Amino acid sequence: MIKKYMLPLILLLLMSCAATQEKIETVFYPALPQNPRLQFLTSITSEDDIGKEKSAFREFLLGETKSMKQVARPYDIASVPGKIYVSDRTYKKILVIDFDKMEFNFIKDEAEGSLDQPAGIWITPSGNKYIADFGRKQIVVFNDKDEFVTAYGREGQFGKPLDVAVQGKKMYVVDFDNHHIAVVDLDSGETIHTIGGSGAEPGKMHRPSHIALDTEGNIYVDDSFNFRIQKFSPDGQFQKVYGYPGDTLGGFARPKGIAVDAEGYLYAVDTAFENVQIFDNESALLLLFFGGFGPNPGSMYLPNSVYMDYDNIKYFQKYVDKNFNVKYLVYVGNMLGEHKINVYGFGEWTGKPLPDVPRRKIELD
Repeated sequence: MIKKYMLPLILLLLMSCAATQEKIETVFYPALPQNPRLQFLTSITSEDDIGKEKSAFREFLLGETKSMKQVARPYDIASVPGKIYVSDRTYKKILVIDFDKMEFNFIKDEAEGSLDQPAGIWITPSGNKYIADFGRKQIVVFNDKDEFVTAYGREGQFGKPLDVAVQGKKMYVVDFDNHHIAVVDLDSGETIHTIGGSGAEPGKMHRPSHIALDTEGNIYVDDSFNFRIQKFSPDGQFQKVYGYPGDTLGGFARPKGIAVDAEGYLYAVDTAFENVQIFDNESALLLLFFGGFGPNPGSMYLPNSVYMDYDNIKYFQKYVDKNFNVKYLVYVGNMLGEHKINVYGFGEWTGKPLPDVPRRKIELD
């Protein structure tokens, strides 16, 4: 029984808990006084990080606790307005982060739609989710209501599908074991042709793992064991290479997730360097990198995925510096550490003009 003399103390603690908010250090890339193009905004690990209300009285009794609903090991990320979808390797499910409801849930994968080893995820403009499941050796499809629709991949069609992308009536399946991209007709489910094949020469691949498409339909593939990213035309013709094996900026040690923004800039994760490098589309030169290992805000811990989100900026606007204008969000998934999804904003400085300082990297337009 709570005694009367404790009530004022409890009320004070309740008010204090409700009013307290964690202050996030402002981190820019590149750092001021250079012209910043990215700001680290926040990280998402549990429901608490998207505004889920805590019980102040429970915290008073039990101490500070985190929600049991958490991101564990995010392999890949995609989004729709109001939601983020995360392929989680620990749960072996697709986690749904709902900003409006401020809660985490899973896609209900049951019966024919049961997931085994989900990896890459792709969401079409209509809201259909295509999930590469290397346990099933299939691509499993859910609709805009997260209901199972169908699965692609007859016996022997795919070896180890790790990622998938869809444009129009074509589906591009990254086959890690067969060293190629299978181009599949969505209507028939049959493989039309393949891109790549085992080898190290341009146009060939060794253990491809991730895929991205740009606004013109060009195909980008993480050619992981050749330590490079390759670009192909929509019909599968080799175009160019980004990066090389090496431990200097512009090189790769363990390339992972890739993404391309609306202006054609290529983002590439490197798990070993624990950063993301941004490359120019025309020259294939490195423009900027961000992240890095450590305990600081914006640092990464075994990053595996990167994704651009143009639809959900409003949910993170409170973190944006008053002198910075965000054009789109960049999510980076960390397989280890306390902060599982780092959220950055790509944009431009709108404050007072910055002094001219030497710049080691080419400016992003």
